[in-house]
Amino acid sequence: MEKKQMKFIFVTGGVVSSLGKGISAASIGRLLKRRGLNIFSMKLDPYLNVDPGTMSPYQHGEVYVTKDGAETDLDLGHYERIINTNLTKESSVTSGRVYSTVIDNERKGKYLGATIQIIPHITNEIKKRIVEGFKAKSDTDICIVEIGGTVGDIESLPFLEAIRQMRRDYGYENTFFVHNTLVPHLNTTDEIKTKPTQHSVKELTGLGIQPDCLLLRCEKRVDVASREKVALFCNLQKDAVISVEDEKIIYEVALNLQRQHVDDLIVNHLRLTCAPKANMDDRIKLIDVIKNLKKEVNIALVGKYVSLHDAYISVAESLKFAGYSTKHKVNIMWVDSEKLNDENCSELLKGADGIVVPGGFGNRGIEGKICAIRYARINKIPFLGLCLGMQCSLIEMAQDVLNLKGANSTEFDADTKFKIIDYLPDQYKGIKMGGTMRLGDYDCDIQPDTKAYSLYKMDHIKERHRHRYEFNNEFKKSFEDTGVVFSGINPQTNLCELIELKDHPFFMASQFHPEFQSRPLKPHPLFLGLIKASIIYEEEHE
Repeated sequence: MEKKQMKFIFVTGGVVSSLGKGISAASIGRLLKRRGLNIFSMKLDPYLNVDPGTMSPYQHGEVYVTKDGAETDLDLGHYERIINTNLTKESSVTSGRVYSTVIDNERKGKYLGATIQIIPHITNEIKKRIVEGFKAKSDTDICIVEIGGTVGDIESLPFLEAIRQMRRDYGYENTFFVHNTLVPHLNTTDEIKTKPTQHSVKELTGLGIQPDCLLLRCEKRVDVASREKVALFCNLQKDAVISVEDEKIIYEVALNLQRQHVDDLIVNHLRLTCAPKANMDDRIKLIDVIKNLKKEVNIALVGKYVSLHDAYISVAESLKFAGYSTKHKVNIMWVDSEKLNDENCSELLKGADGIVVPGGFGNRGIEGKICAIRYARINKIPFLGLCLGMQCSLIEMAQDVLNLKGANSTEFDADTKFKIIDYLPDQYKGIKMGGTMRLGDYDCDIQPDTKAYSLYKMDHIKERHRHRYEFNNEFKKSFEDTGVVFSGINPQTNLCELIELKDHPFFMASQFHPEFQSRPLKPHPLFLGLIKASIIYEEEHE
């Protein structure tokens, strides 16, 4: 059988960060997938952390978890949701991981006494990981590789050098370079300025990379004359200079790129055999639904990182997806759990038709989360707890319903008499923080005649995890006697995965993170159940 030729699209950014490289890369992936091609996506991050797992959400937003347990950058969430695919640990490569591998190899003598240098040892390791990404799935036609950071950053240079070498190694027709740049619009003179783009491309070509396509990021459409000017000064054909103006709905980005034939440009360059046009009817219908949402429902998201919404981006998106399915606009009320207490709880949560308490680590803001849970439980407000949200739910009920004074998690009180939540069975105090949690897909058996079963409509599921502590089964019978239903159980360990309350219209909490499997056209059952219950609550309390 003839060996498949590896083909790569490299996405870089210039001028400033936060231009939406991830959205652009994902949108290109969506177009190519809808033309019948199999896509694998990767993110190369220049920071020296081995992965984002130990980074504060304030530093880097949400930590996204793949099905095989990799802790990754939030851009992988964009890839999975927009392209509608499942990625793997090969999708995330950091400087920390690359340098650690090279240094470890040097210590083991694998380089046969050579002097270890950025070129070729670091760049070879980067290229090796890119190739491993392409091969991660046997049916991959194209690997889309986003390079984090901005051209000109010192830490990005080895990655840019590596992808420069990739064109030399694999050929012009098997590599395609997409460069995102900022095109400012000056309101005072109503002018679009292309000089920053010219300087960015000059910097990139100085590193040996000639972009094959430029995505000009601007708050308004970049006119033809400006695009032709960029094409002339940056040595591109004018049809390879694309205007990517701000969109209110991110799914419109792919349609904009399609209108400007970006996918045709890539298909022709890479000499791909595929459908002549991407069928984007599903996205067009979705955008139409979003633009015509007339009914609304309010959901309070109670967390301690709410000042940076990206810290809960998958949760927020999952709520919106469930809203699209029910033709409702979901208004998220961002509630800081550090500011929430028994005295102001009813005021800060006033108007909420549903409440979500998401995951997190550490004891900061825990009392506020417990207050929100108690408020939802007593007032019969639809509630969904995620990971730490489930643990806090059980702690709240242990304290308030079981009357176990001081009941807690050993994460927050190592000396608590009632260890409702405790370490995983195979962990211990002093374990390294990075990569040692329960991560990725685990089995869950759904119990019959439960709300969970009515939502999932199946008796066995797999869900993604990211946590270090578990519910202590010693207290299971006590909780069941008060109306707690353990509706999801891991069959291998008998650990609690999902709980619900019998005497509540919708009170559910999961040890796993359902937000990582929610998609625009296929909202996760737990989020859909929450939104449907919240709509009923809103109608009953108009």
